[in-house]
Amino acid sequence: MTWELFGTAVRELAQQVADSGYEPEVVLAMARGGLVPGGAVAYALGVKNTAVMNVEFYTGVDERLPVPVVLPPVLQAVDVAGSRVLVVDDVADSGRTLQVVLGFCAGHVSEVRSAVLYDKPRSVVTPEHSWRRTDRWIDFPWSAQGPVTPAR
Repeated sequence: MTWELFGTAVRELAQQVADSGYEPEVVLAMARGGLVPGGAVAYALGVKNTAVMNVEFYTGVDERLPVPVVLPPVLQAVDVAGSRVLVVDDVADSGRTLQVVLGFCAGHVSEVRSAVLYDKPRSVVTPEHSWRRTDRWIDFPWSAQGPVTPAR
């Protein structure tokens, strides 16, 4: 995915959400992959209340922990209590991280829906909103290159 295609994808994803009639009060971005799409979707929908939940599962390309782990700082339920929440991530691959976040929200918010750029057929969660479906690995522009290191 290129930055240009990302711009198109996120607008079309936000349009799907708007066309469905769902009006989120909070956009909850899943860190790290969902930070950029979450912020962009929040802007596109005009939602100013945003939150972040950091769930680690993938440690490399097709390398993962045995189970997803919520990392600190942990989102407090009171921060989203009673709200209509849209959980945003880059991809629902296995769906297990999305499952953790949706499970967290279920007992605390008035309604929760999910939106991803890509979802995969093997995902244990089917997002309500998805820009594209694929079974391929996706290189996103924000993670396609390794971390920068100090110039020497």
